[in-house]
Amino acid sequence: MHYATRPSESAKMGTGSFSWWHGRAVNLLVACVLASTLSGCAALTQPIEGVPANRLPADFFPEAKNDLVPVDISLLSIEPPRDYQLGPGDILGVYVDGILPYSQPNSPPQPPPVNFPGAESTLPPSIGYPIAVQDDGTLSLPLLEPISVEGLTLDQVRDAIRDAYIKEEILRPDKARPIVTIIRERTYNVVVIREDSAQAADANGGNARDFAASGTTINLPAYKNDILHALVQTGGLPGLGAKNEVMILRASKADKRKREEFMRTFYAYREATQLDPCACLPKLPDDPTILKIPLRVKPGVVPALDEEDVTLEDGDIVYIESREREVFYTGGLLGGGEFPLPRDYDLDVLGAMAMSGQLYQTGQMGGNRGGMGGGIGGMGGMGGLQGVPPGIVYILRKTECDGQIAIEVDLKEAYNNPSARPLIQPGDYVILQYKCEEELINYGLQTFFTFGIADLYRN
Repeated sequence: MHYATRPSESAKMGTGSFSWWHGRAVNLLVACVLASTLSGCAALTQPIEGVPANRLPADFFPEAKNDLVPVDISLLSIEPPRDYQLGPGDILGVYVDGILPYSQPNSPPQPPPVNFPGAESTLPPSIGYPIAVQDDGTLSLPLLEPISVEGLTLDQVRDAIRDAYIKEEILRPDKARPIVTIIRERTYNVVVIREDSAQAADANGGNARDFAASGTTINLPAYKNDILHALVQTGGLPGLGAKNEVMILRASKADKRKREEFMRTFYAYREATQLDPCACLPKLPDDPTILKIPLRVKPGVVPALDEEDVTLEDGDIVYIESREREVFYTGGLLGGGEFPLPRDYDLDVLGAMAMSGQLYQTGQMGGNRGGMGGGIGGMGGMGGLQGVPPGIVYILRKTECDGQIAIEVDLKEAYNNPSARPLIQPGDYVILQYKCEEELINYGLQTFFTFGIADLYRN
């Protein structure tokens, strides 16, 4: 007997299940392609034509500063002489019995006045009547022609006064015993301008920085009129908000004329260059009349400074410049932001990502920051799902003549090879993006676990 066979229920279920999965896979694939093409695959809609970092010459990268060492700050001071040498502006205490003050013969001598220094002075108490050293370096005393004392010590001035009164037969040798002390040292008026007093960030917790310049006029005593003492009296070495260098602008008329001539020459050359539409406009070079002293140098390098360089005269300006332009910017998946560059150490591309608060690591995706795959970990109750992290960073760097180059950094290589992490320099834009295949994978996972699982339970 022949029996006709019928398909089993399990066979029918298997066939239907296969058809359902096949249709669902096609729908998911179409959805992924459309989503990546139409709704935000940055690799397709906002492509950046980058050059891999390992293909660029060293000229495109900043010089490393991790190995820089602080300058010996004693180079910023002058060494005082063993004995104080007089000069114009010093005020001496002079006492000559019978002459200064004048007294009648055979009258009892008058005691010399005692002078106590001010609270800020380091001089001991002095005795005698105040006599100032004139601008020509001479000292004027009663009954004598002016005596040249510039460059002499107190002992030498005392002997010169004694010899002059004996030579003019005003005092006998046994009566000529002058006393010479110093009441007040000559001082030098110096202007110090500092731009390293950074204000706090704005009220919204942003990265805004306000570098308020502070100007101070100080009087430096003789043999302390140097850069180091000027810095110590106005707050110390430059803070992190300022460049690690000191600029000195001389107040002499000759230096002022040189600076004016330098600026006129530069702008005349710039105007002439503008006549050529294809020429690159020159940038302002360093002014040769301004002394720049770096405070960090390469190991083994000693700044070529002599005593004349670090000595400050009346009207000289000590200038500490701010670093407000030494910043970099972030974009793409890192979000928009402006961040200051470290002053004394290097910052590579991974450090810049960490500074922005969005250092992506394998298997971790930090929030919904504008990327299609961001936030997948919280979709549809699948809190444990980890998507594919973004894998490429572009550093947009300015070049000469207002040009730009995009440096491409593969994060996989950067994580494993320190030499594949370019250093960030001022003005850089750090853009984090997904590769196109990473976008497709993440959208595929998101679409499947958002809609596919739900349809599976409904069926």
